[in-house]
Amino acid sequence: MDHFIYRDGILHAEGVALPDIAATVGTPFYCYSAATLRRHYQLFTDALSPLPHLVCFAVKSCSNLAILRLLGDLGAGMDVVSGGEYLRARAAGVAGEKIVFSGVGKTRAEMRLALTDGVRQFNVESEPELRALSEVATAMGTTAPITLRVNPDVDAGTHDKIATGRKEDKFGIPIARAPGIYAEAARLPGLSVVGIDVHIGSQLTDLAPFEAAYRKVADLTRQLRADGHTISRLDLGGGLGIPYTRSNEVPPLPSDYGALIKRTVGDLGCEIEIEPGRLISGNAGILVSSVIWVKEGEGRKFLILDSAMNDLIRPAMYGAWHDIVPVGEPAPEAIPDVFDVVGPVCESGDTFARGRPLPPLAEGDLVAFRSAGAYGAVMASEYNSRPLVPEVLVHGDHFAVIRARPTFDEMLARDTIPEWL
Repeated sequence: MDHFIYRDGILHAEGVALPDIAATVGTPFYCYSAATLRRHYQLFTDALSPLPHLVCFAVKSCSNLAILRLLGDLGAGMDVVSGGEYLRARAAGVAGEKIVFSGVGKTRAEMRLALTDGVRQFNVESEPELRALSEVATAMGTTAPITLRVNPDVDAGTHDKIATGRKEDKFGIPIARAPGIYAEAARLPGLSVVGIDVHIGSQLTDLAPFEAAYRKVADLTRQLRADGHTISRLDLGGGLGIPYTRSNEVPPLPSDYGALIKRTVGDLGCEIEIEPGRLISGNAGILVSSVIWVKEGEGRKFLILDSAMNDLIRPAMYGAWHDIVPVGEPAPEAIPDVFDVVGPVCESGDTFARGRPLPPLAEGDLVAFRSAGAYGAVMASEYNSRPLVPEVLVHGDHFAVIRARPTFDEMLARDTIPEWL
């Protein structure tokens, strides 16, 4: 469910008509619904109750400070994968003890940053990282709480570029080697083992891979406890998918996911951490764009928009589908036309959809890309020297710009021409 609906023939974000936002900030722009963000977060925390738990929002999915503040105020923790994301979470007011530091390539500088300002745990992904963290923590005279991310060799059945739990993926420690590495962690100074971490991929639409992975984690928990380790937390990752189309694809509900967690690991007495991103923010955001031209090609018609692959790269990068809808509600009797929906970037890959049936559209009309709140603005760039897209947050009947579109002067000012040129 989201809060983007037609009212009086115009698509609204909660109580705000999208053309009103377009008139203020121009197009393209990202628009988020605060009500949808709150609802989706609450679905997860309800699903895990009464187990002790912490829902850590995956900052990589949507990292705007206003959104992090909104979720943090609800009680969310944060899952970060870089020093920059850590600083964003802290700037949004999230306490260090509610920040989980994940990522396969943490640097010593990032370790020092988190240990200085507070961290809930490091999800350690390799033996070299484990030893480096021990050295950093010992040099600082402190102790780093850790889990080890285990790779359960479970194929999540998702897109190859977002699968993370197979033995050939770069993430985590092979689960068969975990007992030996946990033994090393217990011997190293400056480390405190608190649990186990696992994450098998993103946009999963079937619970079976989760169940296979979590049962392996449950077995490992019992084995590690028998070896004398304290396992008080299980970080079960994120990855639950969302419906990108209005077809029959219906991913599992958070309530089903919560029931699975209770069934597989609920008897272990551990605090449960999960790291949802896409399911909280994905359907809470849209990208609004204007039609520049309708171009007649050879046997095809192009809908050329003012948004491009640099604004929303998922279709070009993953072949991803986003529903594209007119902001002005089409008449029931409107006969669809078939378009290749493209942007103005000088790349053939700057294509959002091919052969997409859409209501008749004309120059200046507004369209919205649904389900664009996750991995949209965060993956944007200034390719072709196109300014980053502004972000807007709607709350009821009002909205605020939470990231402004940079001016060309601001973009140019970041470059420096040496004196010798």
